[in-house]
Amino acid sequence: MADALEGIVVLDLTQYLAGPYGCALLGDVGADVIKVEPPGGDAVRNYPSSLPRENRTFLGVNRNKRSIVVDLKSKEGLVAFYRLVEKADVVVHNFRPSVAPRLGIHYEKLRALKPDLIYCSLTGYGENENGPLRDHPGYDTMLQCFTGLAALQGWETGDPKIMQGSIMDYHTSNFVALSVLSALVHRLRTGQGQHVKPSILRSAIALQAGQFIWAEGEPRDVERWWGASYSGIYPTKEGHLYLQATTPGFWKNLCEFLGFTEWIDDPKFDTLNKRVELRDMIKPRIREALKQRTALEWEAIMLGKVPSIAVRAMSDIFDHPQLLAEGLVVEHEHPNVGKYRAMGKAIHTGIGDTPTKRAPLAGEHTDQILSGIGFKKSEIDALRTKGAVA
Repeated sequence: MADALEGIVVLDLTQYLAGPYGCALLGDVGADVIKVEPPGGDAVRNYPSSLPRENRTFLGVNRNKRSIVVDLKSKEGLVAFYRLVEKADVVVHNFRPSVAPRLGIHYEKLRALKPDLIYCSLTGYGENENGPLRDHPGYDTMLQCFTGLAALQGWETGDPKIMQGSIMDYHTSNFVALSVLSALVHRLRTGQGQHVKPSILRSAIALQAGQFIWAEGEPRDVERWWGASYSGIYPTKEGHLYLQATTPGFWKNLCEFLGFTEWIDDPKFDTLNKRVELRDMIKPRIREALKQRTALEWEAIMLGKVPSIAVRAMSDIFDHPQLLAEGLVVEHEHPNVGKYRAMGKAIHTGIGDTPTKRAPLAGEHTDQILSGIGFKKSEIDALRTKGAVA
């Protein structure tokens, strides 16, 4: 069977991370994702990177795409883009709300060209005109600070901390893909396009749905985080081990493995709430017992019996049999990088089996894309001479 979105054309005007990766996820399920880059390419291409000729993040979040460079600020480039829109199903951008109208690519304009178009505008804070932060720059780390996430990470010391790894951007990319997919289902049922509006703010609040509760009568500083227990990362004879034994069965197994058998039937420890209250007694005992073996040895011994895992560096998992069994590591050949290993499909549906494609060079497919929608070679050459495409 074909991939779910085979035949769906997505114009991806996004840059940085959340938007590009959301579009890459659509490519995972078969969409033809055309990355529409400005002159000079996606800004992330030029960010510092330990790869000498490419940016590592760009390679990782722009799989499954073809690239065309179009100058939307030029009359000729904008006309070429409009012709792309007429043949597309989805347009995704992450400009601030005031930018798209200024460029002439706002929803009303593009809907006139393609009435059933799915138009996805990703913003930092949302687009409601009453929002005071509507046109403020919005990045992953800023939204972590604004929505309480940074404060939450520093709850032990009182000093706010940023979660590393662009967590908010990657989380938001899922909402980009889900918003587009929902709109495509709506169009399938009704024939109507629509404007969907994911934001990093909305994603940040969604990430904290379990804590974003404030009951009437509760104080402003009510404790919302319930994770203060004996679960956590512990040093071992070599390396670190994370463990979490909260259910009765897992607690019993942990006590047996670590030699706390006298605690198994002790009523002082027979509920999770009681054990959390006694965490200052439990944690030192766990810490001392784990010194007997290495993290990898404990992981092997506790496998399937206690929720525990050795702490690894990313370089340790490229060859791990679990990732290989799941098809999560694939190999690509790149003109600038040579062979590199990267993530396979993030979305595995069981429909279709199209392999992932490497991230494109800037403008690598300009001629192919334009000729595919009816541009003659002479027209493409003229556009390139005027700097409208590259």
